[in-house]
Amino acid sequence: MTKQTKKFYQQTRLERLTTLTSEGHLSENNQALFIDSPLLKEDVANSLIENQISQFHLPQGVALNFTIDGENKIIPMVVEEPSVIAACSNAAKIASRNGFTTILEKRELIGQVILKQVPCIEEAKQLIETHVDTLLVLAKEAHPSIHQRGGGLKEVRVSILEDHTLTSEQFLTVYLMIETKDAMGANIINTILEGVTPFLVDLTKGTALMSILSNFNTDALVKATCQIPFDDLTTSTYSGKELAQKIVEASIYAKLDPYRAATHNKGIMNGIDSVVIATGNDPRAVEAGAHAYASRNGRYEGMTTWSIDKKCLIGELTLPMAVGTVGGAISVLPMAKANLELLNVSTSEELARVIICVGLAQNFAALRALVSEGIQKGHMSLHANSLAIQVGAENEEIEEVARLLRESPIMNSALATNLLEQIRK
Repeated sequence: MTKQTKKFYQQTRLERLTTLTSEGHLSENNQALFIDSPLLKEDVANSLIENQISQFHLPQGVALNFTIDGENKIIPMVVEEPSVIAACSNAAKIASRNGFTTILEKRELIGQVILKQVPCIEEAKQLIETHVDTLLVLAKEAHPSIHQRGGGLKEVRVSILEDHTLTSEQFLTVYLMIETKDAMGANIINTILEGVTPFLVDLTKGTALMSILSNFNTDALVKATCQIPFDDLTTSTYSGKELAQKIVEASIYAKLDPYRAATHNKGIMNGIDSVVIATGNDPRAVEAGAHAYASRNGRYEGMTTWSIDKKCLIGELTLPMAVGTVGGAISVLPMAKANLELLNVSTSEELARVIICVGLAQNFAALRALVSEGIQKGHMSLHANSLAIQVGAENEEIEEVARLLRESPIMNSALATNLLEQIRK
């Protein structure tokens, strides 16, 4: 962001949109979209869900100060919780000397064909492995357009899973690794699965239990890292190295205690979900994959890893990230398309890289606060506006009540009500 007379958070909503447009982050057409914030057209809303009766609004803001793989980014975030965007922006600012870097080796999503009652299951497994070329042809025939774009079925794996209860049921599972290009890919994957399932049933002489995509996409991992010099961590209470060591210890503890890990990871998902929602993607699918990955070692663990070298705090976050920039709801939600423009991304890989960096920044902000001044100080300061609205403050009253709440040693609804009454008198 270029230097403004007023800081971004001090500007009015319209001033912020003017700033973003003047700096080339938004087109004038999409600026008008953000200004008007229109509801979806009735036919669009009706086509997206069943029994549609209304449309639900959440506030959207932008996180600033991000440099990702050498490129400056404005990050749209849809979230109702105070402090999330401020914390994320502040974390990115602290990490701005080196910024964030990402690694994405491949993006292949997983579909499963699950077979039961297979007569000779070991032989059937080997038989499938010798017919991979046939599966590739069938997958291409099932969804030719994705193959024309360079995607489609890339690899086949087969495993035998057994239920060790009284039933002793055996399942033969065929895993199909499918590249869906810039689409999130659910429909693409399921179409290909339906195309190959009859052949697999006939080949194995088994019965198909189900054919469905998986949200645990371990072949679509994205890794974000950051290196923050100790000098940029120094506070009035701690040296940079001391604070870095405390952050490392906090991340180690989140690997050991699932009670801590749940809250540790919730903070990460505060950032991730906010961008996923803003871009029209599926936060439930992303959450499911992330939490499954956090349990890959046989227990639920914190998702991030923090360490130190001689001069820096080093952060790392690796998660499956199956998101899209085309197709599905993304293609019919005007705000999602406008937010992709704001992000200046066009491919699913670019978007996945951005999202994982936001999660790492959010975690750094939370850990830094927890091991220094505590989480409540900053959170409650930003919560003051919500508390003012909750007790009925309107227009200029909101900021006045919020200001008085911040100056008070305590902050609760009873005090907010009392302050509002005094203002109105």
